[in-house]
Parts: sequence; structure tokens; C-alpha cells
Amino acid sequence: MRHSLIIRLLSGVAIVAGVAFAGLPAATAQDAPAAATEEAPFDPQSVNSFSGAFLAARTADVDKDFDNAIALYRIALQYDPTNVEVKERLMITLLMNGQFDEGVKLAEALKGDAAVERITTIVRGMDAIRKREYRTAEKILRYSGPNDLDRMMTGLLVAWAKFGDGKTKEALATISDMKGPDWFGIFKNYHAGAIAAAAGDKSTARKRLNDAILDRDGGSAAPDTFMRAVMTLARLEAREGNKQKALDAISVGENLISNYAPLKALREGVERGEKQEQQVRTAAQGASAVLFSIGGALNREGAEDIVSLYLQVARALDPDSADTLVLLGGIAENQKKPELAIEYYQQVPKDSPMRRISELQLGLQLADLGKVDEAKKHLKALIEADPKDMRSYLAYGSVLSDAKEYKEMGEVYDRAVGVIGNVPNRSHWTIFFQRGIAYERQKKWELAEPNFRKALELNPDQPQVLNYLGYSWVDMNINLQEGLDMIRKAVSVKPDDGYIVDSLGWAYFRLGQFDDAVAELERAAELRAGDATINDHLGDAYWRVGRKLEATFQWNRALGLKPEEAEIPKIKAKIEAGLPELTDPPPAAAQATDSKEPIKTPSLTVTESDKKS
Repeated sequence: MRHSLIIRLLSGVAIVAGVAFAGLPAATAQDAPAAATEEAPFDPQSVNSFSGAFLAARTADVDKDFDNAIALYRIALQYDPTNVEVKERLMITLLMNGQFDEGVKLAEALKGDAAVERITTIVRGMDAIRKREYRTAEKILRYSGPNDLDRMMTGLLVAWAKFGDGKTKEALATISDMKGPDWFGIFKNYHAGAIAAAAGDKSTARKRLNDAILDRDGGSAAPDTFMRAVMTLARLEAREGNKQKALDAISVGENLISNYAPLKALREGVERGEKQEQQVRTAAQGASAVLFSIGGALNREGAEDIVSLYLQVARALDPDSADTLVLLGGIAENQKKPELAIEYYQQVPKDSPMRRISELQLGLQLADLGKVDEAKKHLKALIEADPKDMRSYLAYGSVLSDAKEYKEMGEVYDRAVGVIGNVPNRSHWTIFFQRGIAYERQKKWELAEPNFRKALELNPDQPQVLNYLGYSWVDMNINLQEGLDMIRKAVSVKPDDGYIVDSLGWAYFRLGQFDDAVAELERAAELRAGDATINDHLGDAYWRVGRKLEATFQWNRALGLKPEEAEIPKIKAKIEAGLPELTDPPPAAAQATDSKEPIKTPSLTVTESDKKS
């Protein structure tokens, strides 16, 4: 079911990424303006030709440098004011940069352009809803085409326009009459429930929202929409004085996503008897929620452009939506735009349950900008403000890990374990896992191993822990069979993870099963291209099966991929002389396991000193 959803949604990506430029003259290298440097930032006004402006605009566009892209597209239009293709790209770039009002003007001008017709329709319809011109919005948003996504999106937007026009029954009928594949269900039920709740039709709202939160497949495919349905139902029940029903709805959400900050805050508010206000109360907020729902479901690698477009248009109608801002911040992070991510996180309202998440992510982005001391200070303050929030320790520990400050990293997680106490739950596996890494990096294996084991005790099928512990054993040539079994289990859980597949290949190498090692390491290199360690391992495996020329190629490639400093001389030595001859056959896994003394590990009982740390 989820596979079909992904295929359907991805059909919209080409709208943003593939606007044709066939009508434009070819740009040449001599047209291109000089590249920007830190000392000499790029000045769009220095461009003095159409081709130069267009070439530079496309480069800025691809780099997500929307401010310069917009300026350069406008310069290109000064040279060729009627160029439709440049106008199309300018409109899309304005929208993706959050400049909705200017984007709407171009959408009006381009409304007859088939290449961007779906974008101009949505933008114009959303603008009409924003202006409370609901009947105009209905006319603009009519759709009779074959695309499932467009049919669902416009149908839901029309329903919210009808609600805004005071026609709640027609709005609900519009949603009920929508035909489509099974994945329509979660979206139809949530939005029908939200409309009914906003209109005061509690019975219909309960039914549709209950149907939404019982849709487990839909919840897995569209978790953002699922959680909104959970919270809408919980708020409805809480306002009606049905405290236990509200808490029951929240529990359904917690079963799908644990430690979700808004849901945690809602539970605490319900338990305290606080009055609950619905997140969506107006047609504009409802229309915004439609694009947020679709953007959230579509949000995955390769779809960032269309997701950003939907979210920016959604934000124009509901600018204070915290989850929209956080999702935009996450996309900026993935696009390696930390300054932009920080800008979004800073805009999250201070009274929102998402504010702490945004503050944590902001701290991580400060570190990505090289402002490590500022990041540490920021994250330390968050720990002190709420010492029970494990996410703060994980964020701070991540910064320390990247900075290779493993001693302090261990101390941070020692403190976290002290806060957890003697009754950790499943969600705490990450704390023990990261504490294990901190000790392993300090070469304190006798302290690291019990933390990995504790993490597995709390979450037995967690592939990262299975991989890390299994790989560590294999790399140390101890507990080889148990380590191999762990890695195989990790691969069965995440078969497309290149790092885990690399671990399996390296385990086979350690066991002398070189043909199996080559097969797995080749697959790892395909899954995770450009990783120095994987290429180094593949070189070793090639050497042992007699493919020495290919081995040398892989080692040279690993050297060019910036391996860790300690590995560079080892790789250079292998390039120079190859691997030494095997003097003894590699140990069988069982023999290797039996031949090693078991490592004595301390218990993980929390001591009083742990609690004080």
C-alpha cells in the first residue's frame, strides 16, 4: 500500500524540477559571471547579458540560493521580458523562497500556461481562500484530470472553501464523494473530521477522526496527518469533558510515534484539565493543513523541491504553524543550508510544544556552521532547563561526538543514565547506545560493551546497535560467530543500509570467507558510494581473492575519499606493498569465539555517584 502511495505522490515532482528551458538560447562559459568568493560576494547587477543572467540564475537555483536566483531571473527578464520559461522558473523560485504575494502575481499571469497549470491553480486557489473569496476558490480549484494526487488535493481544498462559505454539509459531502485509491483514506478522514470539529458537528468529527487513527497503514504512510488526527480527536474529547477518551486517543498516537513533543505536551495539558483549542479552526488553516498533509507524506529524498513548494504555500495561509516551520527547517538541514534552517527554527512560536524541538535542532545547526562553543552553550542551557528531556543529552552528545570530545560525551551520557534511574524503558536505548560509543572511542571496551548490551536489551532488533556491537567484536577478532549473527540480523532489518552491509562483508573477511566478503562489500560500495572505509575494505577483499589490480584501485580511491587520519598511512602501505601473506588460516567463527576469554563487564546499575554527576 505504501509503495503505491509513494509512486503516486512522486508524479508531482516533475512539475517543479522539470520546467522546460528548450526555448532559451544556449549559454556559454564566457557568458557566466565570475564565481563568488568569501572576500568578493556575487553581485547580480554585474551580469550584462541574458545568457549570463540565465546561466547564473540556474546555478543559484540548483544551489537553493533563491535570493540570487530571483534577482538573476529578473535581470534575464529585463533582456527578454516575454520569455515564458524564465517567468515560470521565477514564479516557482519566489514561492519556494516564501515570497507568496509576488508568486501569486506571476501565477495569475501564467494561469493559461500548461507547463505550470497545476501550480498556478493551487496557488491562485489558496490565495482566494486566504482572501475569503471562497466561491472564486471553488471555481479555480475544479479538477477533472486523471492524476490521483491532484484530484485529492483540489477536492480537499474545495471542501475547505465550502466550509469557509458556511456550507459545512456540502464540504463534508465533497470529501465523502471523492473517489480514489486506498491511500486517500487517512487524508479524507482527517480533513472531514477537522471540518466537522471546526463546525461543531461533534458526532461526525468523532467518527471520521476515529476512522483516521485506526488506519494503521495510512498512519505509517502519512504520520504527520495521523498525528494531527490524534490530537484533533483528543482535543475534542477533552473539551467535552471526556478526559479518559482524550488520553486513550493520545495513547494511540504514542503507540505509533513515541516521544512526539506536541503529543506529550497535549497529554500533560489534558491531565491538568486545561482547556484545549483546536489547531485548525478556519478555512485558511484547513487549506494550509491540506498542503502540509501532502508535503509531509511526500517528504523524502529526491522530493525536496515539491515538498518545499507545498509547505511554503501552506505557510502563507498559516504562518505560525510550528510543524510546517520545523519541517521546512529539516529540509534546509538536508540541503546543507544551516543558516536557513536556523531562520525557520527561530520563527517557531515560543509557546508551541515544537519550540523545544526547534531549539534542539538550532543547536545542532550552530555546530554545523562551526560555532561549536555557541552550540554547546545553547544545548547545555536546554539540559539545565529540563534535565529529564533525553533529547537534550542526545543533541549535546552528537555535537561532542562530531568534535571528537569523547570524554565529555561519556560524562554527558553518564548524567543522562543517572536521570533515567534503574528503570529505563525502550525509548532509552539511544542513551545507552551513545554512551557505549563514547566509551568505545575512548578505548574503554570494558565500559562500552555493557552499554551496547543494555541498548539491545531495551530494543533487541535495533539494527544500529546490532551492527555496532557485532562489527566491534569482528574487528577485534572476538566473539566472531555472535558478532556475525548480529550483523546478519541487522542486514535483515535494513538490507539497503550500505554501512551495515559493509559490516557483514568485513565479518566474512575476518572469517576468511573472502568470496562472500567480496560479494557483500561490492554491494555495500553500490549502496554507499564514496565511503572511504567501504572502499578500503573492498580493496582488502579483492587482494585476498587475487584481484590485485582492482584492490590497488580501491585503496587509491579510499585514499582520495578523505579517510580518518589514522588510516591514511595504513592505506598507503597497502598501495605500496599489498597485504601480507596469510601465515595461518583465519579462525573459524566458533573456534574464535571459544578461544577468547569472555570480557568481564560491569553492571549497569545506577549508583548514587551516577545520579549526582
